[in-house]
Amino acid sequence: MKEGITVDLVSKDKLDELSSEERINYIIDEVRKGKILVLERGLTSSERVKLIQQTMEKIDHDTFIGIEIEGYPEEKRSFIHRIFGMVGKPRITVIGPAHLLKTIRRDDRVIETVIVPGRRDA
Repeated sequence: MKEGITVDLVSKDKLDELSSEERINYIIDEVRKGKILVLERGLTSSERVKLIQQTMEKIDHDTFIGIEIEGYPEEKRSFIHRIFGMVGKPRITVIGPAHLLKTIRRDDRVIETVIVPGRRDA
């Protein structure tokens, strides 16, 4: 068994190779392994909702507490983007097991989190 906590920095290229459903399944599988993921491209708001829904449906509530997810909102859309219904791109997102990752502070420039090794309470 490995000591410490694994943090994976996931490129937008890796995420772009996956469909939305595959992306959500990948995240759930990796977080179940106890990994913390930093997604370069982040998730859309609908993907975030699906991720939370599927996590609650798929997890074993006796052995897995849940996920902690924090990210920046989608990029602000310009007037032209709004007229043509273009969606803003999601930005960086941090995801991990809820018992290991705690968000301390988030603003438009910094997401401050603490990784709590060995913590077992929620």
